[in-house]
Amino acid sequence: MAPLKIKKGSSKHSAYNLRSNFSDVQERHTLTVMVDNEAGVLARVIGLFSGRGYNIDSLTVAEVDHEGHLSRITIVTTGTPQVIEQIKAQLGRLVPVHDVHDLTVEGATVERELALMRVEGTGEKRVEALRLADIFRANVVDSTLDSFTFQITGTQEKVDAFADLMRPLGMTDIARTGVAALSRAS
Repeated sequence: MAPLKIKKGSSKHSAYNLRSNFSDVQERHTLTVMVDNEAGVLARVIGLFSGRGYNIDSLTVAEVDHEGHLSRITIVTTGTPQVIEQIKAQLGRLVPVHDVHDLTVEGATVERELALMRVEGTGEKRVEALRLADIFRANVVDSTLDSFTFQITGTQEKVDAFADLMRPLGMTDIARTGVAALSRAS
């Protein structure tokens, strides 16, 4: 029997090349998880992330079926494809979880976030804040002689862009809801 010949420098049969099928590229994914609406369920889902060192970029939770006592958790997280698959598998094994969907891979989605921003200022800065709010279709939901509170809805990128423009104009406070997402209808 002839010995196996491996070209020098060839990694085809190298034990060090076992990870070649794995990607180190970080991807952003939006996951939806349908769970029982009962005490402790959110803590168990969040515990899965924190216990394994996974980060949550955005988290929203609300009851969506009052009679069925079901809540929908929308989680935006970042990780390698292998980490995302592991997260989905581990979520699916939790007892109160009924359904796990990765909206990022399932097709087109609609994602929106709501934010409230307080901008304090007078004179030209106040006028500029109103002008930019009009361009971004943000609404004034509260007003004093020294400040405005704006409400804006849109993608995370739109909310981020509006906040970046409001900071130099006197933004003092911001509250964000996190991402709410649905698959697009076919």
